[in-house]
Amino acid sequence: MIEKQCGNKQSAIIKYLRYELYFLIQLFILLGTLNNIQAQSDFTVSGYVKDAGTGEVLIGATVYNAKSKSGSRTNKYGFYSLTLPAGEHKLKFSYVGYASSEIKIELIQNEKIVVELKQVSVNTEEIVVTGTKTDENVKSTGMGVSRITPSEVKTIPIIFGEQDILKTIQLLPGINSTGEGSSGFFVRGGSPDQNLILLDEATVYNPSHLMGFFSVFNSDAIKDVKIIKGSAPAQYGGRLSSLLDITMNDGNNKSYHANGGIGIISSRITAEGPIIEDKSSFIISGRRTYADLFLALSTTESIKKSALYFYDFNLKTNYKAGENDRLYLSGYLGRDVVAINDQFGFDWGNTTLTLRWNHIFGDKLFLNSSLIYSNYDYVVNIENGQTLIDIKSSIRDFNLKEDFQYFINSDNALNFGLNVVNHSFVPGKLTSTTDTSSSTTNNVTDKYAVEMAFYLSHEVNFSEIVKLNYGLRYSGFSLLGPGTFYTFDEDGDVINSQTYNDNDIIKYYGGFEPRIAVNYLVDDDKSIKISYSRNMQYLHLLSNTTSTTPLDIWQPSTNNVKPGIADQISLGYYQNFSDNDYEASVEVYYKYLQNQIDYKNGADLLSNPHVEAELVYGTGQAYGLEFFLKKNVGKFTGWISFSLAKSERTFDDIDNGNPFAAKYDRLYDISLVGSYQLNDKWNFSATWVYNTGNAVTYPSGKYMVDGNIVNFYAERNGYRMPDYHRLDLSATYYFEKKGSYASNLNFSLYNAYGQKNAYSITFKKSESDPEKTEAVMTYLFTFFPSITYNFNF
Repeated sequence: MIEKQCGNKQSAIIKYLRYELYFLIQLFILLGTLNNIQAQSDFTVSGYVKDAGTGEVLIGATVYNAKSKSGSRTNKYGFYSLTLPAGEHKLKFSYVGYASSEIKIELIQNEKIVVELKQVSVNTEEIVVTGTKTDENVKSTGMGVSRITPSEVKTIPIIFGEQDILKTIQLLPGINSTGEGSSGFFVRGGSPDQNLILLDEATVYNPSHLMGFFSVFNSDAIKDVKIIKGSAPAQYGGRLSSLLDITMNDGNNKSYHANGGIGIISSRITAEGPIIEDKSSFIISGRRTYADLFLALSTTESIKKSALYFYDFNLKTNYKAGENDRLYLSGYLGRDVVAINDQFGFDWGNTTLTLRWNHIFGDKLFLNSSLIYSNYDYVVNIENGQTLIDIKSSIRDFNLKEDFQYFINSDNALNFGLNVVNHSFVPGKLTSTTDTSSSTTNNVTDKYAVEMAFYLSHEVNFSEIVKLNYGLRYSGFSLLGPGTFYTFDEDGDVINSQTYNDNDIIKYYGGFEPRIAVNYLVDDDKSIKISYSRNMQYLHLLSNTTSTTPLDIWQPSTNNVKPGIADQISLGYYQNFSDNDYEASVEVYYKYLQNQIDYKNGADLLSNPHVEAELVYGTGQAYGLEFFLKKNVGKFTGWISFSLAKSERTFDDIDNGNPFAAKYDRLYDISLVGSYQLNDKWNFSATWVYNTGNAVTYPSGKYMVDGNIVNFYAERNGYRMPDYHRLDLSATYYFEKKGSYASNLNFSLYNAYGQKNAYSITFKKSESDPEKTEAVMTYLFTFFPSITYNFNF
């Protein structure tokens, strides 16, 4: 940790950017040197790999040269670069779910080749998908990495019949749901706010609709989803547990199409097509629930005036400005609205906007420049007689990123870059309005901060069996004025306060975050990997519940709150079978956490100007074993996921400094997922999940104070909710295609055997004996059927 006191924000940022600019200049000098010493008999093949039907670029497509036994993969913009000796070569281009393509070339100079792959469809005679699964899981250095495509989500049964990316990733090892039907998740014993969620590079701070029963991500607008639980590449940072990187569709640049779905709770529609054929395209997608329409049919006036719904929109467009330049503009807008009889209103939502420019320098250097806006806010309206009270809270970011990829040769690639984020926090702003006056009270001081980082990573193949990816990231965080900031004693009383002017740097934190991953290829279809990473997190979510809620508050690191630090080491064994038809992996990990935050018993978080006095600080550890087995092709596909894990926290001020189970501790977690393509008309699927109940704090006894019963709590999270298990079923019927119009009807049954899983447990006086206390369990769902009509034309 580094601490500095400076005069103003601008000079600090300029000084920091000078260091980063110097860093980039030195890298360009190095790159030029490497390029000059390369053998003149080598040439580079580069270009893009695309979907032949839509023109969409394919992320992670493989380019392989059997002669030299070297290859490359496309980046998240579909670009690849492969350096080969002069002469004749045969290149094979492949991507999961697509027919492979082979191209013969005679290399006498650098070549640019754009390859379009055709999707493979279901063979109606054998009902076997012929697309080949790649072996990236075995041969890459990535650990704890999973990639989910929207096509894998379509048949998985989900509550309300809505396709949901976030609920699907909860079926993977090490990723757990925060509660019944919730799209919130935690990873390897970390809290929900320790997951970095990106939508086209923009941070999404609250990924849930309708109190968590829907996610904000419309699957129709999504092209690729990647989650990393282990050692993330050095270009990513700011969170301790995981990275969820979601990429939106670019839009079909060859022809116009529309698709959507009509369900019992919500409906959605997506349209896409070319603006200029093969040069520019768009996609726009919208979704809305309509439970509020049924409220209007009520005979009760108060219910008729109530509202409960959400809506969201995705929009993306792109333009090919030249052979080496592409522009992208994408955005998301979503809000939830709850209103009760014109007396209470509550709405919240996310807004993101991303402008990106891709540029290729020569054949080996790829640049992505991004300007990103992200905002999450909520507003609560309460009408009390003649007084209207508004409570507002928000977090807003402006982010500049510069990411470079330099493909030195077939065995070496560099990634480097920088980013600067300006954060604005409104933890709680209360406005009271009457017929004659209006007053505003800032219950919690608004906060401002600048977060910066630069990174360098190198991926190198030492031989045919050893691959190394190592990197270093430096991040810095400055808390800025204006505002009054306090120092507290051990009892939470104010012992000092200081007022800062605009642009004053109140506190600075920073540090290095090393990353390294090694892959040892035992054979063509099996490997052993080991990785280590350090991450720092400067933003914290203040919540005293297990799952996130719209009222949770994002808090920056301050003079009292230090940034969280996580060191994780992982070891794994990976093997594929039957020409990659099956994949299996076993991983073990250990994660040590510093500067963790918890709350004093009875902590008051909402609109509390001294909320930091309610916090305590300590350490944590999480460790476990994860097993994964997946069948990728054939009539029957699916996977088995098993996790055995432990997550603990230690705080001097809690349980006398003894370790206790974290709220996110789950000993066992099992998921079984299966999908069976009976014929060209019917597909059946099922999921079964089982996990240990959440760790909770319940009263261990009670005593009387002035005639009132007061509960006694012996230890933090010393009890468990009942174990959770559930079976979901789904059947999809595909109607006969008429011209370009295709449709299907999906039937799903959530919680098929009607298990009454505990949502919460509360305690009350026994009606038969007031001196006794009874536990009362609340559950949300038993059987929950859904039906959805999906269409595409």
